[in-house]
Amino acid sequence: GKLTYAKVLIVLDGGAYTSATQNVIGNAASLALGPYEVPHLEIDAYGVYTNNPVCGAMRGFGVVQACFAHESMMDKLAEALDMDPVTVRQVNVVSQGSKLATGQIVHAPTPLVEMLDSLRDMEMPESIDTSDIRNLPGGASQTTHGEGVYRGVGYGVGIKNICFSEGFDDYSTARVRLEVIGGEPVALVHTAGAEVGQGLITLEAQIARTELTVDRVVSHPSDNNVGSSGSSSASRQSYMTGGAVMTACRAVAEELFVLARKKFDVVGFMHLEGGKVVKNNGEVVAAIADVLGEDVIDLTREYHHQPTTGMDKVTGQGSSHTQLAVCVHRAVVDVDTELGLVKVVALDAVQDVGKIMNRLSLEGQIHGGSIQGLGLAVMEEIQVTNGKVRNPSFTDYLIPTILDTPPQKLEILENPDPHAPYGLRGAGEPPTLSSTPAIAAAIRDACRKRGGTGNINRVPVRPEDIIRNS
Repeated sequence: GKLTYAKVLIVLDGGAYTSATQNVIGNAASLALGPYEVPHLEIDAYGVYTNNPVCGAMRGFGVVQACFAHESMMDKLAEALDMDPVTVRQVNVVSQGSKLATGQIVHAPTPLVEMLDSLRDMEMPESIDTSDIRNLPGGASQTTHGEGVYRGVGYGVGIKNICFSEGFDDYSTARVRLEVIGGEPVALVHTAGAEVGQGLITLEAQIARTELTVDRVVSHPSDNNVGSSGSSSASRQSYMTGGAVMTACRAVAEELFVLARKKFDVVGFMHLEGGKVVKNNGEVVAAIADVLGEDVIDLTREYHHQPTTGMDKVTGQGSSHTQLAVCVHRAVVDVDTELGLVKVVALDAVQDVGKIMNRLSLEGQIHGGSIQGLGLAVMEEIQVTNGKVRNPSFTDYLIPTILDTPPQKLEILENPDPHAPYGLRGAGEPPTLSSTPAIAAAIRDACRKRGGTGNINRVPVRPEDIIRNS
């Protein structure tokens, strides 16, 4: 079951303008074989100008498409070899120290074999419930009572680069001010990071509270007067702006120790603990408020991640990515093979995040990414004819709602990345990668259980695709 050779052709429609096409192509090409070791390979990737609407950055940034392709191929291989689809993946996945297609070494723990074991061992949902048509594909709007409904199970494995890649000097800036207000120390955190619902403002305050051991933290409204924090994309803000806040806080702490040495005539190393300056032998020097007095410490710092390189123009080799994050999904679907309807019954995931910074926000990111992948798998499609979008509203371009959202069991692992702040890994994009192929694989499995070919090679999966292959 070992992979020996892969030939990959990628053609992505960039629309009428370049936009982010070149970088999307770089991502798609470098991760075209996903988290698998393949000793011999040939990868060609192209971005093309068309008269279609411009295409650019979206959650997954070129790797969603590649992941659907390589996971579909792994399922085809498993079928051809009569192997379990989980086993064939476990035989070939990378681990710490492995080489990716570009020659980049996986520098952090990447326990995909164990993650797949955990996913497979998760409790399965109850069998098909035909007592209430609302539990069946199509719900109350359809006429099925369970006839022609089959259950399928599928798996998906995704690996996603975090932060900007290919030699880009990615950085973020943070300002931290520490002063005494009303008799207690107050930290102000100021960044340019855009809060778009991912929980960045909360995380910044958490980091400041943790590093400076103060209770009161004020978040300054984000603006670029402090410098750049880069975009809220590439799952990078926790890593980059979080790293900048950490760096600025530690610089503030060092200045605080300088004040403590001057005011209290102490020597040696110190740290902060419980709102106090403490010598490393455990002796309390003074409360932070007493050390500061009327002084104010206000410092701005930049955070840069470890450097990356571009890919060689001939060989495609290079350490082009800052960090790699992995997620695996198991989808369980019920498929009405006569009407071509799908109900996603469960969409369970195991993801390694390096370090859980805020569990509630993190779970929201994994749930949200997974459901976006569900949308790409069974309903979301921009339909274009002669350069014109035929479904330009949310009446015709369908996205999942809460009624389309299945229960999701999550297992979150913490294997720290030695190069990242607190060991964290960006978590927002990986779930979108692996959820889409897992659902498509489950639909294929259901079609085969009826005796069909299950030869579905596109997403979103349409009713006619199911009927034709069942």
